[in-house]
Amino acid sequence: MAGVSEATIDALWFLARGTGVTALVLLTIAVTLGIGTRSGRPAFGLPRFGVADVHRNVSLMAVGLVGLHMIGLLLDPYAQLELLDLVVPFGAAYRPLWVGLGTLAADLLFLLIVTSLLRHRLGLRAWRTLHWASYALWPAAWLHGVFSGTDGNEPWLISTAVVCAAVVAGALVWRFSARFTEAAGRQA
Repeated sequence: MAGVSEATIDALWFLARGTGVTALVLLTIAVTLGIGTRSGRPAFGLPRFGVADVHRNVSLMAVGLVGLHMIGLLLDPYAQLELLDLVVPFGAAYRPLWVGLGTLAADLLFLLIVTSLLRHRLGLRAWRTLHWASYALWPAAWLHGVFSGTDGNEPWLISTAVVCAAVVAGALVWRFSARFTEAAGRQA
């Protein structure tokens, strides 16, 4: 690590960890709001279009943080990631399964963003089918966050991960329950 100051290495470490954990929290909110938008109901004092807008904006913030997370890890000399490791899952030298799940989650996230930007060209049915990838993206990101970093045993990370898992589990239980009804005209 010649030529790289200890302060720079510390800053990259904090950047990578901070953006990663914050992205997980935002992805949790995005998944939960995404499930909520399917019901077409207002939530948190917002009309249903407001819920959809917050979902979209939180998702975009998560994408930005995931990008910063990946850049921080690419530049972090301890992470020892190659550019290819950020795109092709399961090839990293360090914890290839857990890092690979993060790469897979990032790939799925960018697929969701690109297809959302092209939604008008894909059609609603194709876009909605592709958007089901978020149900695979979130657990891959969660597992990556819990098992790939050096803070996996820290109480603050465990607490954050447990709360995120509980929120998504609660939203999924509601989504697949008989009590969940989709807004009229929104069924696939």
